[in-house]
Amino acid sequence: MSKSNKQQPSKNLVQRREFLGGAATMAGASLIGRASSSPWLGVPAAALPEQEPPPVMHAATERRMQRWQAQRWLLDAVVRTVGIEWDQARVAYTLGPCGPDATPDFNGVRARVHKFNDMSREYTRAAVHREKMARQLEAHERTVAARESYFIAALLYGSAQWSIFENTRENIALNGKKVACYTKYIKYADHKIRKVEVPFGGKSLPGYLHLPAARAAGPIPAVWSISGMDSFKELSVALYGDKLLERGIAVLALEGPGQGECNIRDIHTTATNWLQAGPAVLSWLRSQPEIDPDRIVVQGVSMGSYWGTQVASVDSRLKGCVVRSVCHQPGVNTLFNMASPTFKLRFMYMSGYTDERQFDKFAQTISLHGTSEKVKCPYLVIAGEDDQLSPIEFTYDLLDTVTAPKQLLLYEGAEHGIGGVPSSSLGPNPATFQADWIVDRMNSKPMQDKHMKVDASGQVHESTFAEAREALSIPLPL
Repeated sequence: MSKSNKQQPSKNLVQRREFLGGAATMAGASLIGRASSSPWLGVPAAALPEQEPPPVMHAATERRMQRWQAQRWLLDAVVRTVGIEWDQARVAYTLGPCGPDATPDFNGVRARVHKFNDMSREYTRAAVHREKMARQLEAHERTVAARESYFIAALLYGSAQWSIFENTRENIALNGKKVACYTKYIKYADHKIRKVEVPFGGKSLPGYLHLPAARAAGPIPAVWSISGMDSFKELSVALYGDKLLERGIAVLALEGPGQGECNIRDIHTTATNWLQAGPAVLSWLRSQPEIDPDRIVVQGVSMGSYWGTQVASVDSRLKGCVVRSVCHQPGVNTLFNMASPTFKLRFMYMSGYTDERQFDKFAQTISLHGTSEKVKCPYLVIAGEDDQLSPIEFTYDLLDTVTAPKQLLLYEGAEHGIGGVPSSSLGPNPATFQADWIVDRMNSKPMQDKHMKVDASGQVHESTFAEAREALSIPLPL
């Protein structure tokens, strides 16, 4: 099995595709290094290496996946035509935790990105600008404004990492800047945040434990927030008005195998190693003096819905598990073979595969069959009816196997991200519904099986799962 992200030696023969790809990114790839030499970053120019860094991704990495090569030109055309959110609402879910002050930063990136290779460079440009603002504000003791800018800079640096599917020097440097800016944010944050390292497999899983500013006396409930394959721990908790912190609930934003900084540490995901990571993380969380060990909920979004369900299957003490924007299809065929080729190439990086045929065999083992049956805690799914990455039929199939109390909140016409359609705009806010559901579980409120469909007018139609299976998409008159 070929499972390594080590760099391969370059060949003397430079193919046309490799030359064009490298030339398109070479100028921007050194932005971090050049920015680091500016006086406001505090690094002398002499520290810069003389040689230019390599392209954002090496040609050998881009050759790992057949469809990536075949559709690479088309990917650039789609980005140029549709824009930076051609595959998912990345601006929306990254801007959201920052608040409206970051709108110009993200809109600036949106305006400057015209092809795939622009993404890392332009997010980096925006991050460097924000970090400069943060440092200047900090120097003038404007600590509230400084923390806001450090937070925004961290999320911009993290976004710049997304389009690099290997551990290049640039990716490692961006990760360092992301963590450094977030560390500065922690210093000035309006609530207590602790850096976390949970031992796992001879290494450790990185994260942050957020404690609400206003909390009741004694141990408090906590949520382990598991993000998706394109996300990172720094955006799991909002700068202001976080839905869980505002309800007096602590949040553990921690990355497991294959996520974010774990990729930099070569901690790759397998089909099952979250089954070992879950008990390790939950044991650590229950040992913290501020946390009530018997009031913990796991929440997962996107690919985190797969990992979160795995975690819930091996812990009988959880008060609940809620998953949103789901990835429930066994074998993940739609995501890896029908959606944007970026998803598959990124997951090859996350799982440590360099050979596509070996990865395809591995992908067939990604399934919750035999796992969902073991979930004992209340289970909530929030999904889009027209999820383009994980067809909703597979969620129904999975729920048929869950014997614990279960509910489905389904938004009519919504895709994977759920937002941007009348049902989610006029109906229950998904994040608010999720947070209130978690509060009910923490308080041991009884829960009945229920299917809830939100129509285009925002009305919620409740039924049994059997009735929902038989219902038409639009009820016809008798």
